[in-house]
Amino acid sequence: MDNYLNEYRQLFQQIKSGEVEIEQALNQVKKLQFDDLGFAKVDHHRQIRNGYPEVIFSQGKTVEQIKAIVLKLAEKNNNIMATRATREVYEGICEVTDDAEYFEAARIVVVKKRNILVTEKTIAVVTAGTSDIPVAEEAAITAETLGNRVTRVYDVGVAGIHRLFANADTLMSANVLVVVAGMEGALASVVGGMVDKPVIAVPTSIGYGASFGGLSALLTMLNSCASGISVVNIDNGFVAGYTASMINKL
Repeated sequence: MDNYLNEYRQLFQQIKSGEVEIEQALNQVKKLQFDDLGFAKVDHHRQIRNGYPEVIFSQGKTVEQIKAIVLKLAEKNNNIMATRATREVYEGICEVTDDAEYFEAARIVVVKKRNILVTEKTIAVVTAGTSDIPVAEEAAITAETLGNRVTRVYDVGVAGIHRLFANADTLMSANVLVVVAGMEGALASVVGGMVDKPVIAVPTSIGYGASFGGLSALLTMLNSCASGISVVNIDNGFVAGYTASMINKL
């Protein structure tokens, strides 16, 4: 965020000294806020508003569009994250920057321009089954990229509840928990009844026909009798990780 604030500080100093006229300053402020690429308006101001730059949602965009957005974001020398990215997207990003890393399970590309201070407090990312790991990894990599310590507790669903209880100390020591589950989505309620920290429940589309592509898990989580549970959209590991990071840094 310092890069953006320094641009504003410099501009205000120039206005104060008379080096820049008001109309010139207004034009510069417009440019600082976003760059219009025609197919996308790259929101540089988001770093100041929300604490982290705009994240690229890769699905539905061409590789060339993503490369152009990456180039614009890279001009500000801040970290870049592209979600729902294929290997083709990663290879395209590598053509315009040499510091990209691909997390295949999470389907996330991270371009690390500078280090972020890592919190001491921990986020636990928990899955019901192995099949839920891709969504869980999206949450975990997002949280780690935003500067959080993440503990992973995978394949501890209610079909073998003893596996969850064996990790009780890890769950209880976390500051925020992200619980990822498909099928009937019961794991979030169980974890919510065990811990005194916020739980972010993520329903996944994993399951047989009557799970309705994650709708069954979503409704179970929304109807949980355990307090302290919030629910994000189906398969939305990114928002779960982002929200967990915001809570963890309060």
